[in-house]
Order: sequence, then structure tokens, then C-alpha cells
Amino acid sequence: MKNRLVLMAIALLMAVAGNAQKREMRGAWIQCVNGQFQNMGTAKMQQTLTYQLDELKKDGVNVIIFQVRPECDALYESKIEPWSRFLTGVQGKAPSPYWDPLQWMIEECHKRDMELHAWINPFRAKTKGTNVLAKNHIAIRKPANCFAYDELFILNPGIEENRDYICEVAKDIVARYDVDGIHMDDYFYPYPVKGLSIPDDELFHDHSNGIKDQNDWRRYNVNLFIEQFYKAIHEVKPWVKVGISPFGIYRNKKSSPVGSNTNGTQNYDDLYADILLWVNNGWLDYCVPQLYWEIGNKAADYATLIKWWSQHAAVRPLVIGEDVERTVKYADPQNPNQHQLGAKMNLHRQNPAVKGTVLWYAKAAVDNVGNYGTSLREVYWKHPALQPEMPFISNKAPKKVKKLSPVWTEDGYILFWISPSSKHWESNAEKYVVYRFAKGEKVNLNDPSKIVTITDKFFYKLPYNEGKEKWTYVVTALNRIQNESKPATKKIKL
Repeated sequence: MKNRLVLMAIALLMAVAGNAQKREMRGAWIQCVNGQFQNMGTAKMQQTLTYQLDELKKDGVNVIIFQVRPECDALYESKIEPWSRFLTGVQGKAPSPYWDPLQWMIEECHKRDMELHAWINPFRAKTKGTNVLAKNHIAIRKPANCFAYDELFILNPGIEENRDYICEVAKDIVARYDVDGIHMDDYFYPYPVKGLSIPDDELFHDHSNGIKDQNDWRRYNVNLFIEQFYKAIHEVKPWVKVGISPFGIYRNKKSSPVGSNTNGTQNYDDLYADILLWVNNGWLDYCVPQLYWEIGNKAADYATLIKWWSQHAAVRPLVIGEDVERTVKYADPQNPNQHQLGAKMNLHRQNPAVKGTVLWYAKAAVDNVGNYGTSLREVYWKHPALQPEMPFISNKAPKKVKKLSPVWTEDGYILFWISPSSKHWESNAEKYVVYRFAKGEKVNLNDPSKIVTITDKFFYKLPYNEGKEKWTYVVTALNRIQNESKPATKKIKL
């Protein structure tokens, strides 16, 4: 019986791995709000992040989502907001020796051919653990723009000045840093606490915009912000992706016929976040619902929710926010001798609307809890992957590479090419994909197992071995959002 279960598990792994996607967002959240970097110091934090990035690269991760603004502060050099206490221990205090974590992370991620998405918390102005705010913090400069709730400070979404302010902060990041994306999580209005009400009755009375229901008005405020934010980012740099990671339940079926068969906190009713409106109106470039539950959870079953999101939120790339620790904590209901990673990945493949995964959280994968990281690098994310296509940003690609040719050098047999000409970001080659096919093998660029590298270099060192075997190498060019050029092909003896 035990051997049979092992064989079944191996068969499932091979089936999922064999159905690997060429285009897949494979992300990991690196958060600071848990205090993991606080008072660590420049050298130690850089050493820690270097190790994490190296391990995540081996796991197949191609996007890092790095928290840079947890409470209207900054893990980067800003003239608008103070340095974060989650970096130095004191809000407003610069790191010493001086460095800019965001700039450093961009360089390190790009060095590893990973994207870097800057993660901001838009409206949260103070977390529960913060007791002292810097003099230039928005809550000190403009206290009337915030409200207190459950030991938090929240920038009131109903105040237009606040919406403008957050957009200016984000535009400043995008203008000055070479980020690939801007990412928001699920903090809009605060999570409800029994017995507490949001103190915005007076603001609603004076600025209701003709909306009679206060809950509708709150949703209206957040909708205004999301639309404004999306347009603001793309006006600065059209290739920078806007991603949002909402709570995993949109609405429960008992609240609405469109809701899921769940029983939990609701984006629409409790957080005033109308995610489906944003997706369907194209006010974001990818959506990452936080499906942190396990398969079989009584209140919020993972299998139910991944199907629901696939059915209702596929107008923009749907990426699943995955809880690493919970996934390995619970047994697969169909195979009790193993945890749920395989079953969850199988659900991803069964729902074509799913375009990737983001790991909550990066360190759990790095620590390889339940062999999660090992499974990624050896099975699920064994081969490289390009980012999901986003034709709503652009469907244009670079021209094909020129003068693809193998050349003998002092460093060995090298395949060289020349970048195609370009006058615009859409046609500019930022990276290249190198494929390899054996003699007689059909050239299939949709097979990710044939990708030998994704690189920003203009060359690739060939694995020469006596020159007795014939191979076909194919090189394509990628632009900033990884639209792919037509192939250039070369047959080579190795």
C-alpha cells in the first residue's frame, strides 16, 4: 500500500511538472513589517538578502516583491517620507553605513534576471507597534488627514488630498528607480474589529458626492484611488506593472449570488475593496488574491476559492498568493501521507486562468520548510519561465536578433548575437532567451524545458564536447514586459 502511494505521488509530480508553463509569474514576498531586518545593520542585511535571493533564484523565482513602504515611511531615499523604523529602529533615522535598500535590491534582482516590484501599503500610516513618528511623517504634518483605528493610523481614503499624496509617493518611486512593478496589498480601509467603527461620519455627511449609503461611498473612495493610481503609474513609465494582492474572499455567497461558498472576511463588504470592478475595468495589471488557506478548510476552502477567482477574475493575469507554511502543514486529503503542495499545483494547472504563484513568504521557501523549496527547484519550477503576457500594456515585440553566430574565443566556444535596432521601449531588447534542440527534434518554443537561459547578455557559452553532435540553437529578444521577438536559428556541432 505504501509503495502504491509513493508511486501515485511520483506520477502526480511528473504530471504537474510535465505540464510546466513557459510563461508564469513566480514571485516571493519579502516583508519588513515583521521586523526581520530591524537594527540588523547594513552589512548583515545585505548578506541576509543576498542569501535569500540566491536561494530563491535556485527555486525558480522570477519576481521579488519587496516591501518598501509599510507605514507611510521608506526603505529607500525619499524627500517625501521618513526612513522606516523597520530598517534602523527609529523612524526618520538613515541607515549607517548609508545605503538605499530599494536601489540595492533592484540591482541584485536584475543581476539574477529577476523582476523587482516595490511593495507599498497605500493608506496605513502607523502600525500597532510604532509609538514614535518622525517630524516629517504625514500623520504629524497633517493629523486631520488620518483616523485612528485599533492602534493603527489610516490615511482617510475619503479625502482627495490623501489619494493624491499616495499617487505622488508612488510616482516618485517609479520616476527615480528602475522598478519593474508597483505592488499593493490588502490594506485599504482597516480590517473590521468588533465594537469599533470607522470615524468618518462627518466626512461622509459633508462629502458624500450624492451617495446615500456610507458603505457604497467608502467603496467609491477606494475605486477613485485605484483608477487614479493605475493611470498615474503608467503615465510615468507605461511598462511598470501595477499589481494588487487582495484578501482571498471577494464576497461570501450569503452576501451575494456572485460570492464564493465561503464564510469569512469580505473584500467588498468589510474592506470596501471592489476587486472585481478593478479587474474588469483594467485598473491593475495583475491580481494576487491571498489564498492562504488549505484544501478542505471549512470556512474558506482553497479548491473552492481558486476555482472562483479563475471564473470571475481572469480579465487580468490571475496569480495565486500561496502560504508556504500552511501548505506543508496540512495533509493532502487524497494522499494523507504527503502535504498539499502537489495538490495545489495540480489545481493551478487545472485552471488555465492562473498565471503564476507568489510565495508568502520568501524566507519560508528559503528555509525549505517541508522541502517546499526543493520541490520548486527540482519539479515545479525546474525550468525557467517568462512573465505572463500583458497585451493590454503592449502587444509589440522587438525585432529578431542579428548575426547569430558561434565563435571560438580564448574562453571557449561562444554563441554571439547583435541586439535589434530600436527607437522605443516596446521594441527595445532588454533580455534574450536561448533555446536548444537536439538533431531531428522539432523546434517548439512553447516547451520551457528547452530554455537553457534567459539573459541580458549578448552571448552564451556553448557546452562544446568534441564536435560530434548536432544541435539547433534559437535566440529570441524580449522587451521590458517580456514580449518575445521572432526566432533567430543556428545549427551547431558540439
